[in-house]
Amino acid sequence: MSCAWLRVPCAVASVLSFTDPSPALAAFVNRTARAAAAFAFAGASAFCAAQLPATSARITVAPEVPNPSLASPGSPQRPVPEKPIPVPPAKPEPKDGADIALVLPLQSPDYARAAEAVRDGFLAAAEAAGETRRVRVIGHADGNVLGGFEGAKSTGARVVVGPLVRDDLRALAASSAPLPLTLALNQLDDGVAMPPQVYTLALAVESDARVLARRMRGDNVQNVFVIGGNAPLMRRFANAFAAEWLLAGGGPPRGFAFDPTAEGLGVLRRELGKAAGDGALIALDGRAAALARSFVPRMPAYASSLVNEPLESAALRDLEGVTFVDLPWIITPDHPSLAKLPRRPRPNLVLERLYALGLDAFAIARGFTDGVPQRLQIAGATGQLTLAEGRHFVREGTLATFRQGQVVPADAR
Repeated sequence: MSCAWLRVPCAVASVLSFTDPSPALAAFVNRTARAAAAFAFAGASAFCAAQLPATSARITVAPEVPNPSLASPGSPQRPVPEKPIPVPPAKPEPKDGADIALVLPLQSPDYARAAEAVRDGFLAAAEAAGETRRVRVIGHADGNVLGGFEGAKSTGARVVVGPLVRDDLRALAASSAPLPLTLALNQLDDGVAMPPQVYTLALAVESDARVLARRMRGDNVQNVFVIGGNAPLMRRFANAFAAEWLLAGGGPPRGFAFDPTAEGLGVLRRELGKAAGDGALIALDGRAAALARSFVPRMPAYASSLVNEPLESAALRDLEGVTFVDLPWIITPDHPSLAKLPRRPRPNLVLERLYALGLDAFAIARGFTDGVPQRLQIAGATGQLTLAEGRHFVREGTLATFRQGQVVPADAR
């Protein structure tokens, strides 16, 4: 019901005061109309106030103070209501209080164990913060990541964490469905456009390659050998290293193919013996890297985190002195920044890294629930994380080396 009609009695009195030729009658009408207006205003104001929600500002009647800009000679003075205080709209609360949804391929035969490790780290971090009620976990099967995201949106979550698998991220990027604020746990190839609401945090070998390129420059390496095979992951690692090395002003690295056959290893030995170099990047996993290292002349050698796996003593001897990048969670577990994060040991280092990814994903999602901050830096379990342009987190892992069969921080004495 509108209360605008309360001004009608006063308006009628004002008109009559200028049209009645009898002064006595005009005065009588004015007094009568003003009394009626005051009565009507007071009664109807009470009615209107009763219709307002309990949280709304109540309207009060101000004293009749003349307003020179509105009053005319002989016109009655109207009560002036106070201006209502605007009440900012409240943010809609997510259903059942959960404002973070974690979408993972928990029903996938191939990725369930990886997804469980991420989930366990995420929930452990939430429990340590006393905020498990804020999180809902939504599992999906292979090829149904979009269904998982629809389920996440139906909860009213403000932030969705996922997908975990690269193919699922491609499907999400290709979808036209509107997305909530999303933290993806993988990344696509450089130059592939992502929806504007999607940010990325990934355990990508590209970040390890960039850290190693800077380290090699700091170690005064000038001429680089790159020894690699045909595995797509290691090709990405080698390409990212070369791009960072050239960007920092280094010369073009010289590539050598790794073939584990007797003939292939003989060719590798001869070619390396004839080439001039003072540092080698070994773009191979643990056992292959150890084998390749045994054919490399004695020079500083560097590798990705994939060399850090359980190895027999002979392979560890071949890797002696090799510098690589891994997670602080694994290399420096006693660091003060990690002291409050709960540890739930996993059966292997791959799952341990994914558990650490879950820990950091919760820390970021927690900071995203009120919107993306302009700046965000975290000394996390997976490395030093910095929100960068392009809506992705730059991750810098920890440098380590093999020393007498043990993995130790690279600069440890």
